[in-house]
Amino acid sequence: MNTPQQSSETNQLPLIVEPETLHAHLDDPQLLIVDVPKDPGSYSRGHVPGAVFLEGRRLMHGHAPIPSDAPDVETLSALFSALGLTRDTHVVAYDDEGGGFAARLLWTLELIGHTRYSYLNGGIHAWRADGFEQSTEPTAPTPSNYRADILHPDTRITGDEIKERLDDRDFAIWDARSPAEYNGEKGNNKHLGHIPGAVNMEWVNAMDPARDLRMRGYAEMITELEAMGITPDMEIATHCQGHHRSAFTWLVGRALGLNIRGYAGSWGEWGNRDDTPIET
Repeated sequence: MNTPQQSSETNQLPLIVEPETLHAHLDDPQLLIVDVPKDPGSYSRGHVPGAVFLEGRRLMHGHAPIPSDAPDVETLSALFSALGLTRDTHVVAYDDEGGGFAARLLWTLELIGHTRYSYLNGGIHAWRADGFEQSTEPTAPTPSNYRADILHPDTRITGDEIKERLDDRDFAIWDARSPAEYNGEKGNNKHLGHIPGAVNMEWVNAMDPARDLRMRGYAEMITELEAMGITPDMEIATHCQGHHRSAFTWLVGRALGLNIRGYAGSWGEWGNRDDTPIET
């Protein structure tokens, strides 16, 4: 596949980009800023100038047997064409909740091999707190003709793959749900609890509320994860209920340099099957 070089500007954008850095690149024609808010009203109240709006549900398959899986390539091709994605576009994603939907977009881009992307650290909360201008006028995308293919299939991991690796000492599972869900005290699934051996760090614990929901310090998080049994030499699967919260922990893992994969089926699949082992 042809992979045109990025401009010298967007080529400098890191995986995790700060508001001031994004602000300095707003005029870059190769930049596609995507607002994926949990509350649709957030976009109309004020968004990063030039950002296009995307509903998070469009990043989910939405149908049985695994509604939380990625859409098929035809649906993804139509979606990214409508957003105006091209091979040399650099995507910056953000949301209004600390990274769940934005990271789900980036995970999807990684899955299809579009690796030119960044996350606006802290999302719209950090942008507003830093005092940068906002727009209340919707931005209409310039449609493109983007063909999506699953070029990085190892970005996701299936429930069956996890079952096969439960006894593998080089494999770890990061459960991004709440402690109540992890302990089997809460949930709407056929079976409650957690995958045997999984460790629980809720996704919000990777955010710093004192810094407008930016990611916590990398060294601190690495130390915490290692104490829980997740080390950089392991392959890691992360999940939640529907790979929304765990999309953010996937992104955190990427930022920390971990070998991490997203379980798109998550507990919505695992907890509703009858052939999956469960602990409480």
